[in-house]
Amino acid sequence: MRNLLVFFICSFPLWSHSQILKPISWKVELSNSNPAAGEVVEIRFNATIDDTWYLYSSDFDPDLGPMVTEFFFEENDTYERIGEVVPVNPKKKFDSLWMGEYTYFSVKGQFTQKVKILTDEFNISGNYTYQVCSDIDGKCIPFDDDFDLGVKKKLAAETATEDSDQSKGLLKQRDSTDPYSLLSFMIAAFLVGLAALLTPCVFPMIPLTVTFFAGKDSKKKGRVRNSLIYGISIILIYVFIGSIVAPFMGPETANDLATGWIPNVLFFIVFLVFALSFLGLFEITLPSGFINKVDAMGDKGGLVGVFFMALTLVLVSFSCTGPLVGSILVESAGGMVIKPILGMFAFSAAFAIPFTLFASFPGWLSTLPKSGGWLNSVKVVLGFLELAFAFKFLSIADQAYHWQILDREIYLAIWIVIFTLMGFYLLGKLKLPGDDETTRTSVPKLMLAIVSFSFVTYMVPGMFGAPLNALAGYLPPLTTHDFDLNKIVRENGGVNQRNEICEDPFYSDFLHLPHGLQGYFDFNQALSCAQEQGKPIFIDFTGHGCVNCREMEQRVWSDPRVLNRLKEKFVIAALYVDDKTELPENDWYRSSYDNKLKKTIGKQNADFQITRFNNNAQPFYVIINEEGDLLIEPKAYDLNIPRFVDFLDQALENHRNSTVLRLD
Repeated sequence: MRNLLVFFICSFPLWSHSQILKPISWKVELSNSNPAAGEVVEIRFNATIDDTWYLYSSDFDPDLGPMVTEFFFEENDTYERIGEVVPVNPKKKFDSLWMGEYTYFSVKGQFTQKVKILTDEFNISGNYTYQVCSDIDGKCIPFDDDFDLGVKKKLAAETATEDSDQSKGLLKQRDSTDPYSLLSFMIAAFLVGLAALLTPCVFPMIPLTVTFFAGKDSKKKGRVRNSLIYGISIILIYVFIGSIVAPFMGPETANDLATGWIPNVLFFIVFLVFALSFLGLFEITLPSGFINKVDAMGDKGGLVGVFFMALTLVLVSFSCTGPLVGSILVESAGGMVIKPILGMFAFSAAFAIPFTLFASFPGWLSTLPKSGGWLNSVKVVLGFLELAFAFKFLSIADQAYHWQILDREIYLAIWIVIFTLMGFYLLGKLKLPGDDETTRTSVPKLMLAIVSFSFVTYMVPGMFGAPLNALAGYLPPLTTHDFDLNKIVRENGGVNQRNEICEDPFYSDFLHLPHGLQGYFDFNQALSCAQEQGKPIFIDFTGHGCVNCREMEQRVWSDPRVLNRLKEKFVIAALYVDDKTELPENDWYRSSYDNKLKKTIGKQNADFQITRFNNNAQPFYVIINEEGDLLIEPKAYDLNIPRFVDFLDQALENHRNSTVLRLD
């Protein structure tokens, strides 16, 4: 195996446009550079991480998926370790793809290890393995570095760094705990504010507000001024609420809230209570005495009176806006202090603008629809949505702590029932407290019912194992699904479900391909099969801890256009660059790239990717012919399915025409 691998490494030309990335540098030092025998000191592993990249920490479940940082020490009689390596204040995140919590560092990271120095001349050496990823361009890279500390050694061992220009121009890393970006979060909060206007607690307040300002000042100039102050006051009140919550939404506290089972169960209960309130079981109200006192303050003239009128509106409408505001604040638990403030600003802006405009221009009031049962319908629909999203939080706790009470099919069944009932409600087949007896279905209700039933129809195949990629961030993973029809068909020899392979693949007892694909996990074995079948080789440089590799498999490979081509037209070689399985000693070799001994499957595959293709990031897809010639420029992370199909088709066309890619 080694000889053939070395042959291909040496005989293939390097890629002129690829690059070896090293978006991290390390400095390893002692807390005391000259410790005496018997002294306890600290080894500090300090990492500097390029913008848009992050380093996985060492203190989360290694079975979750991402590659944890690990430190290995060569023990000797000159020092003694005290305890284990400790990461210093890593951030915590919940990843919807892995469905679990992990810890990480961005920009700066530090790990410490206490040791006791036993002799005046000491030597502390070893190595550490780790993985850095970027959500911007979908790359993940595993590394393995050495350290060496001692009285005759340099106290700081810094790993070689590449030109920082490689990472310039990338955008800021997205937050994996958020279902949408900060801007999208503000847009969603703004839309929620608009929805709040259409609830029975708020909509009737619009004409009352117009009457108040029209009676206070008949002159347009004064009315517009007071209306603007009124709207600004509403915004300030809600932003003040967000500011109170903001200190509790910092990176540490916020992510604990977003990932721990206790807060997520509490969030589930809160959303459930909000939903029951919107559905009409009860109303969430503030004490009437307090509201009356605030309302009395609104009768005062001047700016103070206008402000207290705004505060009265906020308090009186609380039974309808409270659940919506609470939902925004819960969703803002994503590690940024500014997020709840911006969420409240967006919500209140949508809430305040119509009041300000109608108070400034009372003539517009005649264009508003009349109050009626439709307002309660809006509130009930919001209740159904709150109920559905309540289970998102329960699912997070269930998956993170492996309770197995809300597996994928159970979660889907609940959502299917909720949105089916919502559809029937919109058609007037269900009546809830607050609804009138009108049986006629309006056109807007009919349209919403069509949307609801269409969504249900989309979810139904998921009960039988369909991936439902549009809901990937909200559903439990497919691995929790008991009845996966696709898997059953594959395992029972379904037609065209298996692509042909020449022999049993090495390492197939612990390495697997997704979607029932058959292939190899050793390049030489895949090459032999390609030569036998006359097919091109699709090389997938991947990793166990590569979240973007899993996303490509779930969202791109699962598409029938891609899946059918991979099954029928290619010999697949999935080369895991982070697998730690040690090979027989006869297969070990020393790399020409870094002069390190490569003993494991992962290190040999990573070395092959670097020396052959001058690239070290995953996912990375390469297509070659059975002679080992490159058929098309390799492809990295790209969720655009048509482009990936074109990538495969062009490679197949070049293979048929015996066209290979020539590089200088």
